[in-house]
Amino acid sequence: MNGPKPPQTGMQLYDPEGRRLYFTEAERRAFLKAAALAPREVRSFCGVLQATGCRISEALALTTDRVDLAGRLIVLESLKKRRRGVYRAVPVPPELLDTLDLVHGLREAQRRGQAKALLWPWSRMTGFRRVQEVIAAAGIPAGPHACPKGLRHGFGVQAVSKGIALNMVQKWLGHAQLTTTAIYANAVGEEEQSIAARMW
Repeated sequence: MNGPKPPQTGMQLYDPEGRRLYFTEAERRAFLKAAALAPREVRSFCGVLQATGCRISEALALTTDRVDLAGRLIVLESLKKRRRGVYRAVPVPPELLDTLDLVHGLREAQRRGQAKALLWPWSRMTGFRRVQEVIAAAGIPAGPHACPKGLRHGFGVQAVSKGIALNMVQKWLGHAQLTTTAIYANAVGEEEQSIAARMW
């Protein structure tokens, strides 16, 4: 029977037509490579999105005091919670912290007490456009995955495929329920092969 498709509930990794909604590991690498050629503020913004799996709005809310250079952490406010003031700390690579310090003068700003300065004083639409420009420059094929949310989903898929415990991925992504994070264990293709290889 070819009736209407039932509506999807909850978070999914595929759209109703079966198209992937997440970046593969190769696409995440291509995205970073393209970001490295973008203007400095765009490069640092894309680096944070790729390394933390955060939402655009969460990255845009970042202030200088929420980058812990000594602890190698970025502290994000979880903006999809019902209340404000819910934070999560995500470990990030030292190279990203170096880039953030170089581009945004973090050490100097923290020393001067300019802790509440936004790293990117952009609108959400500007942030979205900048990411889309890097996605296009990376040669990532058009599709429902080729968007900032696809980058976030790609973070979750890669974390699970690398053997990171689901509760840790849940914490990093700021999911309220572990069942939401568990969708990343349903990854297929190259990612599922990587997971399955641990059984062989």
